[in-house]
Amino acid sequence: MEKSEIERKEKRNRFRAFGIMAFLSSVSVATYAMNEYYIYLVAYLWFGFIYGMALQYGRFCFSSAFRDLFAVKVPRMAVGIMIAMVLFAFTAAVVNITGQSTFHPAPFGYFMLIGGFIFGVGTVFAGGCASGSLYKTGEGNGVAMIVLLSISVTQSIFVDVAGWTNKLVPRSWTESAAARGLPASISATDGWMDQYLAGYVWNRPAETVATALGWSDYSFVGAFLGNFVFGTVIPAALLLAVVYIWLSDKTAGRGTVGVTDHLAAFWFMIVASKRTAIAGIVLGVACGLQSFVMKGLQIRFGVDNFGELMQRMGITFGLTVNGTVFDPGYWYITTQEAQWVGWTLHKLGWENLDNIFYGLDNGIPNPLFNPADWMTVALIGGAAVMALLNNEFKWKKPTMELAFWAILGGAFMGIGARLALGCNVGAFFIRVPHGNYTGWLFGLGMIAGAFIGVKVLNWHTERKIARELEAIHLS
Repeated sequence: MEKSEIERKEKRNRFRAFGIMAFLSSVSVATYAMNEYYIYLVAYLWFGFIYGMALQYGRFCFSSAFRDLFAVKVPRMAVGIMIAMVLFAFTAAVVNITGQSTFHPAPFGYFMLIGGFIFGVGTVFAGGCASGSLYKTGEGNGVAMIVLLSISVTQSIFVDVAGWTNKLVPRSWTESAAARGLPASISATDGWMDQYLAGYVWNRPAETVATALGWSDYSFVGAFLGNFVFGTVIPAALLLAVVYIWLSDKTAGRGTVGVTDHLAAFWFMIVASKRTAIAGIVLGVACGLQSFVMKGLQIRFGVDNFGELMQRMGITFGLTVNGTVFDPGYWYITTQEAQWVGWTLHKLGWENLDNIFYGLDNGIPNPLFNPADWMTVALIGGAAVMALLNNEFKWKKPTMELAFWAILGGAFMGIGARLALGCNVGAFFIRVPHGNYTGWLFGLGMIAGAFIGVKVLNWHTERKIARELEAIHLS
């Protein structure tokens, strides 16, 4: 490509990037002019934009982290994730002691390990995790778009499955779910997922490292010593030490490498990738700040959930039986993408507001009024802006084989995310920094699943190559 053509392409990309930012800015100003309540959605929008830019800049993908570790023994992304979580844990601790946190711990149980395992297998099959698929969508990657669609459709169907699957449900789950006295519109005993949640998951303890040690999450000792140091820093450091030892050549230089040399090499592993480290820093700080900002807006408007503001504006369709919508108050994905599909299916005649996931917990509001939707769309936009500015945006049409793996991997991730009540972000990246140790259980499952996924893909690739070589030989 000639220099003049390259310059024209760069100019077009910059124009498109500024166009996206101008559009998001216009939406922000216009909606706020309509009603000040929309500032709540605008806050979600711009944090999503920041996440998208950081993810694309650092090529930040959990699937890449585990795949690179097991396939080519490169720790760059795994290190970046740990850096981001430690920094997020620090900002989360600061937010906690101010009383401005929106986080609620998830229940603890081996179902997190199982969900993480299924999700981990899916990330490798799909070639990207949930967050990675979002930022790659912003780059114009067709495979990532298929992955997102597969995750979303799978979740929406999985949470409403009933019929013969009820025969697989333990009687104790059915009885426990029935005894909860849920609203009449919620069929708590008429679906596998409903009985799993109301009859099993909700009976599990939900706590943080701090509360397990008898401290308050909002005290200085609980927030910093319990959740930050014990819950995040020490486990993250141990995990990185295990990675370093596993990657080290134990036979080279035996007897000549001292502690100082190992510490220097360990530190080099930490700072080896500047872009990934910077992305981790931005993500870690932004995630903590979002919780602070969203809590501040809830206090400002005197609400606990955006569903209350929707009702004040006369918007009631798609709210849960409690008048709420999915409004996590921090970075979260997969749930809102499932809501897109749930809303669409409901409009087409699929009754899905009678299950716990949609009808009781999250709702299916019009995407125009869904807080987390604004965050996801802006995340894709932020990734597109960064890709355009770096001349990395390119429409990529998927092959049939890649599309197959994208659908299969997305389905695995959708099932894993619902079993574990979250994906690589919601069930791992968000929980761990808040001291919710169930996040580490999901993470271990995800690592194990990625390991198996790599083995399966390697086996498939080797068989494919062998068949092609055999065909060449025979011809």
